[in-house]
Amino acid sequence: MPTVSVGRDRLFEALGRTYTQEQFEDLCFKFGIELDDVTTERAIIRKEKHLEEEASGDEEVIYKIEVAANRYDLLCLEGLAQALRIFIGLDSVPVYTLANIKGESILKMLVKPETSLIRPYVVCAVLRGITFDETRYNSFIDLQDRLHQNICRRRTLVAIGTHDLDTIEAPFTYEVCCSEPILFYTIFGSIFISLVMRDIFLGVGDISLNVLSGCTSV
Repeated sequence: MPTVSVGRDRLFEALGRTYTQEQFEDLCFKFGIELDDVTTERAIIRKEKHLEEEASGDEEVIYKIEVAANRYDLLCLEGLAQALRIFIGLDSVPVYTLANIKGESILKMLVKPETSLIRPYVVCAVLRGITFDETRYNSFIDLQDRLHQNICRRRTLVAIGTHDLDTIEAPFTYEVCCSEPILFYTIFGSIFISLVMRDIFLGVGDISLNVLSGCTSV
């Protein structure tokens, strides 16, 4: 089952209260998840690099929490906190609705015919009123990566792209490219990938997805 690593103090802040380790383990058990390990970020780095430095008292405590494989909403701190707050009665179940947008205001994604040969479907959405700080942005990207590794089957079934709508303009196109370098526009800048690195990075042989000023999802 997937394991999610979250900062203990940030999680408790989102939950609106603190727990002893025993109390939190009990909450996890009742909800149907498991506190698998308690560590620190520096301890994880020391373990990966085989370092023998002693731990300091100011290291952030990290909870590694095992969640159900079909609960993709629990793969980040924000989703985990929301689910637990609903479970203990602090919040009600959210109701999501689609905005009623006039036809002339709807953004369009233009899909080239050749794209359907390797990516037959594309879904786009605009999320408004979102502000990222560094911590929330890192959590968001980590969630996107976890989705890629799990339900998206390492991007073989689905590839997710996220872009800042304030920095791009419609119309957007979804197309394939066989002979040109690819320039990815990310939220915080651009990343150039050469022809050689293109195939290694995307792993699709001679045909690669080309995301230019448009995006795979908005």
